[in-house]
Amino acid sequence: MSNISLLIGLGNPGKEYAQTRHNAGFWFIEQLADQYNIQLKADPKFHAYSGRGTIEGHDVRLLLPTTFMNRSGQSVVPFAKFYQIQPESILIAHDELDMNPGIIRLKTGGGHGGHNGLKDIVPHIGPNFHRLRIGIGHPGHKDQVSGHVLGKAPSSEQTLMDDAIYHAKSRIKLLLDGEVQQAMNQINAHKP
Repeated sequence: MSNISLLIGLGNPGKEYAQTRHNAGFWFIEQLADQYNIQLKADPKFHAYSGRGTIEGHDVRLLLPTTFMNRSGQSVVPFAKFYQIQPESILIAHDELDMNPGIIRLKTGGGHGGHNGLKDIVPHIGPNFHRLRIGIGHPGHKDQVSGHVLGKAPSSEQTLMDDAIYHAKSRIKLLLDGEVQQAMNQINAHKP
């Protein structure tokens, strides 16, 4: 089991998307960067903001693709290949429609589950990376999904999502120490 050395957040670039539900993965990485004083700098070669630093004694890289969500692979794949980071050493944080706000789940492997960002990554690196799925809720009908994910959550839902992210962040040491099952048990036990 390789230790996680690359943490990626999925989202859309630009101020107009910063507070939208689809950017939940960005929020997780940005908060880690703030907490551990890791500067995220523009990295045009990989169409991203990236940074390297120490989290709980581990040397890690952080990545926020600046491609749009459905082109996330154009950033993630070359970055992982360039730094020779295996899928088993990658954590991707992303929004999850099929879970309510406040629910957060860590899992390893699986398909893309219809997520446009993962759809652009899985065919190139395979499914064996870790995912931090941040619940944003489903609007109830597939025709409303685009407006929902690209919309801003009401403050009651935002608070639930922020609490879930904080909960996962507080388990980052377990995850980086390679205690993935224990991290999974604790993160997945979070109740909003």
